[in-house]
Amino acid sequence: MKSAAFLTAALSVTLGHAAHSASALQNRPALSPSTDRSSELRSVRKPIEYKEYSLANGLHVILHQNHQAPVINTYVLYRVGSKNERPDRTGFAHFFEHLMFEGSEFIPRGTIDKYISGAGGNLNASTSFDRTDYYFNLPAHQLPLALWIESERMLHPRIDEAGVETQRAVVKEERRRSYDNQPYGSLFEELSSLVFDGTPYQWVPIGSFQYIDQATIEEFREFHRTFYRPENATLVVAGDFQLADAQKLIEDYFASIPNGAAIPRPVVEWPLDVQGKSKEVVRKNTPLPALVHAWRAPAETDADSYPLEMLFHILGEGRSSRLYQSLVEKKGVAMDVTPYCYLLEKTGMLALSVTGQSGSTLEELDVALNEEVARVCSEGVTEEEFQKARNAMESQFAQSGGTMSERARALAHYSMFFGNTALINTELENYLAVKREDLQRVAQKYMTSRGRFTLRYPVASVAPAPATPAGPPATK
Repeated sequence: MKSAAFLTAALSVTLGHAAHSASALQNRPALSPSTDRSSELRSVRKPIEYKEYSLANGLHVILHQNHQAPVINTYVLYRVGSKNERPDRTGFAHFFEHLMFEGSEFIPRGTIDKYISGAGGNLNASTSFDRTDYYFNLPAHQLPLALWIESERMLHPRIDEAGVETQRAVVKEERRRSYDNQPYGSLFEELSSLVFDGTPYQWVPIGSFQYIDQATIEEFREFHRTFYRPENATLVVAGDFQLADAQKLIEDYFASIPNGAAIPRPVVEWPLDVQGKSKEVVRKNTPLPALVHAWRAPAETDADSYPLEMLFHILGEGRSSRLYQSLVEKKGVAMDVTPYCYLLEKTGMLALSVTGQSGSTLEELDVALNEEVARVCSEGVTEEEFQKARNAMESQFAQSGGTMSERARALAHYSMFFGNTALINTELENYLAVKREDLQRVAQKYMTSRGRFTLRYPVASVAPAPATPAGPPATK
């Protein structure tokens, strides 16, 4: 589901509106209902109710009441990620994911974690290309604590020499651990630079050592003043609270925070019909051959996102998928296959990542992948595969939103990036409107030989223990 663009958060790291509309969806091409379930509405999950409004300063607020347990989740989503950075100052958004835990003028250094854990809660944050988010899970009566901390971080965070130097070291160590010292750790960074070349998506959220080291404290402060403002944020409160009480607290803590000048947004030119490129990455810690075939894809609000998600589920999700059955079970050239339907605010990427068996060659993997892509383009998918993908989407929808944290994240994401919070209850209809022939159509449209990007990891001369290429490493 699109809320599983929180796949994005898990993989990468990887969201004020005075009025929200369904304009993003109204601009999408209509999908015709599937012939076997035409226009059937599915009731697989109780609707998630919510109230949304905006403060005068632009902070968008979404409130979801649920009294089943005495807990609350607060979730603040900022529309700032690595794509909002300068190319000579990459890593700022991820740096702030960490720096915002330093405290504020009125919160002593290093005490945010202690306040939350001492109140019986937990906390975390994440960064991706498009967004940075922060959340607290707490007992219901601790809502004032959560809102106080978030308002403090928005209004006057602690950005000083001690905090900046501490977080410089933390971020650099995170990069060493997750990217530089891992087999295939550079995979997503290399792939992004290939597929997203020429856009601010070509660098990944973790950023670069040199730019974090070169940045001054004033540059960090300016980045906060530019992006961490009420009109660039959505605040969600989900759980056991009374509407009037929550609205009063939000007004008290956030209404006085000033907004500012227009927030700069990068202009992203994203032609889909481009010539692909290839790159070989030679690293000493590559134990097995690995190959990625990737293509440019539309943004997540495009109507084709729904058949693409279903197609990639069929191609590579699980041991019954086409690629696993062909490359692993039948041909025995691969030990692992991973599909990525990675759709973002302004761009998208489709990728099939394969780890070879010991003794397999990159040429064998390349031929095997090409054969399966050509087959789905020429033959499409079977009715059985199509129904299985539909059932998977329905199951994911039914199981989504099981926690207050999941609901808060989905509400904020649909509101900020789709302009349609109601999708949290209705998006399944968009999957069920996809027809079987749509999957072949999008395969032919996007997965072309001309547009294929190829990333190759040859085996190192001396191989360490086997490992499997992963997606974008988590930033927290």
